Amino acid sequence: MNKPKHIRNIVSIVIISFLFNNFSFSHSGKTNSEGCHNDKKNKTYHCHNKKNKDKNKSSSKLKIIDGDTIKINNERIRFSGVDAPETNYLGKKQLCYLNEVKIFCGKLSTEKLKEKIGNNSVSCEREKNKDRYGRTIAECFVNGESLSKFLVRNGYAFDYAIYSKKKYFEDEEYAKVNKLGLWNMKFEYPWQWRKKIRDKNK
Repeated sequence: MNKPKHIRNIVSIVIISFLFNNFSFSHSGKTNSEGCHNDKKNKTYHCHNKKNKDKNKSSSKLKIIDGDTIKINNERIRFSGVDAPETNYLGKKQLCYLNEVKIFCGKLSTEKLKEKIGNNSVSCEREKNKDRYGRTIAECFVNGESLSKFLVRNGYAFDYAIYSKKKYFEDEEYAKVNKLGLWNMKFEYPWQWRKKIRDKNK
């Protein structure tokens, strides 16, 4: 037997109210500027942050430029706080020496970055400012691991202290003590090498 229309309407209102109240309780707590709040029902703290969706870049179209620069969906991204040897700076390639043998250390760092990323997805947390070349500054991750930290700790990039505030100092010391990567060679710090090239071109 069909219920009268006004009874059906009352039932519908009760169901909607129930769902609304349960959703409200499960997501209770005032949301802060980061889109995060306390979930009183589950006793957890979590976020619904639209900014994070903008901040985290998908690696659907990824290209490795060099040891500290990648390109994602046509956006060039420079790893924050680290500096890797140059593959091409003012037409020059940075060299390192292993037992007097010339090594294109910029290419070496690039290859190690490629190996680390492999076929994995890369996500990046971007900073607000861009560098002098218009590149996005970001810390990028593979499977939750910082690529900047990986490169420095394994000796294929250096802690760029004037920008990192020595964030990767301990990782660099680890690579240095254990003679990993470039620390097993004769090299110039990339920022010193670039200055030398600029001075020669004056």
